[in-house]
Amino acid sequence: MLLPLERGLALTDVGLAASLQGLVVLALELPTGGLADSVGRRRVLIVAAAVGLVSTSLLLVAGSAPVFALAFALQGAFRALDSGPLEAWYVDAALAADPRAAIDKGLSGHGVVVGLAIGGGALASGGLVALDPFPALDALAVPVVASLLLQVAGLVGIVLLMAETPRATGLRNTWRAAADTPRAIADGVGLLRRDKVLLALVAVELFWGFGIVTFESLMPVRLAELVGDADAAAAITGPATAAAWLASAAGSAVLPWLGRRLGFAPTAALLRIVQGATVVGIGLFGGVAAMLAAYLACYLVHGTSGTAHMTLLHRRVTGPQRATVVSLNSMVMQPAAAIGLVVLTALADGTSVGLAIGVGGAVLALAAPLYLPAWRQDRAAARLEGARSA
Repeated sequence: MLLPLERGLALTDVGLAASLQGLVVLALELPTGGLADSVGRRRVLIVAAAVGLVSTSLLLVAGSAPVFALAFALQGAFRALDSGPLEAWYVDAALAADPRAAIDKGLSGHGVVVGLAIGGGALASGGLVALDPFPALDALAVPVVASLLLQVAGLVGIVLLMAETPRATGLRNTWRAAADTPRAIADGVGLLRRDKVLLALVAVELFWGFGIVTFESLMPVRLAELVGDADAAAAITGPATAAAWLASAAGSAVLPWLGRRLGFAPTAALLRIVQGATVVGIGLFGGVAAMLAAYLACYLVHGTSGTAHMTLLHRRVTGPQRATVVSLNSMVMQPAAAIGLVVLTALADGTSVGLAIGVGGAVLALAAPLYLPAWRQDRAAARLEGARSA
């Protein structure tokens, strides 16, 4: 947000340009998931990485609202293309090698890496801006250059390290496979209609998307209320966000241990309630230290609950529809988050920020019963396996 402002854009222009990212993600999320299931996950990830490079390059040189808008729109296309294929590829590859593979460990490791990367990236970006190592370059542009270099490394990594049998060879066959995307989407949606457990899991994202507004958008506003100064709150928010994502990484790391002791479905249900309680704490605690402690606890649970949810989701889906269903799961969150942003900000204006955050936390916790169908099915499967063993 700061780079376009420094280059002369008004805050309204930045908001309008950035909103294109969410709209593009919403429009492309499901089609790109179906495309990955049709032509292959590796190919889609290579295209995603290339689009991401173009988007970041535009962001680096942009100086007007239309160019920034194009950069944000391409970033939305990158996010849609990048959402799901890597997870789907990993789960399918792991299960192909060992049908009884503990996919939760790999998904947990993914969550740890994401948390460390975001937390470390936030700290590194702040450090690069403060150091300003290249006087000929705007200080705010230095993290963008670093991001561009890391994206190049990511593209090289996909090309060299990701092995996948092509689902179609040759341009004509690849085009035919891409033409099967609508059928892949229909198969994924049909699976959702037939599988009530899967439908309940995806429905969790409605509550999650609504409630995520509390700790992503309203927390800085609440912090400014408690501190009494917006600039001081902004200075605290950066390190707090980095620490929160490091806490999320720690939460992801403990999921395999916790899931094996409590079961993944009851763990996911319990964590939704606990996270709702931490969000209520963000809204109600009157001291800065207590509020930040609740914020860190929220992200600690965020890492664990997110990995538990994705583990349950992948267990319900077979390979041909995996990326499509992951995209469906992600797509459901987008409109819910938009509604949450409108409703909770209006509630904050009409009453108080603390009350709005508390309401969002309560909505988060209301998702817990949606894990009961998965819990019941896991218990039934365990009883059946016990009977067979006997």
